[in-house]
Amino acid sequence: MAAVFLDSNLLILLVTGTASRDYIGKHKRLRAYDEADYDQLLEFIASYSPIVVTPNTLTETSNLLNQIAEPIRTHISLVFKMFLEGLEERFVESRRASNDAEFVQLGLTDCALLSAIDRSHLLLTADLDLFVAAVKRGYQAINFNHIRLK
Repeated sequence: MAAVFLDSNLLILLVTGTASRDYIGKHKRLRAYDEADYDQLLEFIASYSPIVVTPNTLTETSNLLNQIAEPIRTHISLVFKMFLEGLEERFVESRRASNDAEFVQLGLTDCALLSAIDRSHLLLTADLDLFVAAVKRGYQAINFNHIRLK
């Protein structure tokens, strides 16, 4: 199986939905998603292993996951902690990522992701700008929003 890189948005959906499908509608960072999107994400990533992330993606995900009230926040945090055990993490120096031509447009987290990916992996993202940048570089990338429309 090939590995898949996930962006923060999709990692938030994955972790939150795994904690409880009911939390998806309650989390302010997931207003654009529903339980069917979670199901599609699970179905899609089932054929990929491992899930690959950068420390930047994990930090952003952790901060955004916490934008929900207790006791849900604690439950989601505990599920996120368990998720960390099964993820492959790729480190990219911030200095290197900030030298990316798209740094001003995409920011540090997405540029680190672009620096970490290679042609043998797939990037699954819900971010149009990140998707376009990856495709322009010749990487395999899928915009999750295109899957959702089907």
